[in-house]
Amino acid sequence: MFGKRYAASMINRSAENDQDRRRFLKAAGMTGLGVVGAGALGGLATGTASAAPARPSATAAAATAAAASAGVSDGAVLNFALNLEYLEAEFYLHAVTGKGLADSMTTGTGTRGGVTGGRAVKFKTKAARQCAQEIAGDEKAHVQFLRSALGSAAVSRPAIDLRSSFTAAAQAAGLVKPGHSFDAFACEENFLLAAFLFEDVGVTAYKGAAPLITNKTYLEAAAGILAVEAYHAGTIRSALYQHTDGILGLGLLGRDLREASVKLSNARDSLDGPTDDDQGVIDSRGNANIVPTDANGIAYSRSPGQVLNIVYLTNKAVTSGGFFPQGVNGDVNTSAAN
Repeated sequence: MFGKRYAASMINRSAENDQDRRRFLKAAGMTGLGVVGAGALGGLATGTASAAPARPSATAAAATAAAASAGVSDGAVLNFALNLEYLEAEFYLHAVTGKGLADSMTTGTGTRGGVTGGRAVKFKTKAARQCAQEIAGDEKAHVQFLRSALGSAAVSRPAIDLRSSFTAAAQAAGLVKPGHSFDAFACEENFLLAAFLFEDVGVTAYKGAAPLITNKTYLEAAAGILAVEAYHAGTIRSALYQHTDGILGLGLLGRDLREASVKLSNARDSLDGPTDDDQGVIDSRGNANIVPTDANGIAYSRSPGQVLNIVYLTNKAVTSGGFFPQGVNGDVNTSAAN
């Protein structure tokens, strides 16, 4: 439909840097055809909690500037997102089917790892089961979409821990006593708390990554995934708010999932920096807080490094830990030093 010169012009306008341009040219079958000269080829954030006015975080601004100056490609940002989608897809698929992604959906660049833990949840309510099934389908589709968009540049699924990582997170939050484990798949209530741990992070991750993406097609796609993750987060937060007296799994302290969400929120806050941004499903007065926003009603952000702080379960600059015991695959792989 379009001539090669026009297509090359589109690629040059939409691609962020040399790496992306070359990848797009190769995918379009245009390398070595002389349609683009050498000159043409050369050529995440925290907001504030509800009590404070909205303003960009210095940490997030610095992270964005550093990424831009380092020439982080759109592909690198999408691969960072793909690692997170692998984690969410494995969690939800195990919960609703007892097994994870097919092997054909886990190949790519970098070291492919296995999944430790995970099993089917015995849901006690139809609503929770059907919501989990729908979310699992969405997360699987996100993996498929990102892998398709990235093509041969897509990273493989890294090693994922769905067992000891949840226990570590629950102990840090004070949800289980020392020496007790937390099985995210033991019951519906545990599943909802585990899902809460992921979903809010997914929303803030995509919002924080948005300034790093310059290709408008990629940005629109990321915005679409962000919207879906926000729907998921709202669903899980609503379910937690309504589960006020569920019987929790072995070793879990208390029976109120609302208060448990606040403890998990505080634990996340302790990992991703000094600002108090994260919010549970109730506020300090016990009122509903289904949508965590700043004073302007805007969702807050996390830089990629802050997101990795949470999934690595550390407030230090490292390249592995927690849910990713061998780290994530791709160029964006180091947590922030907080």
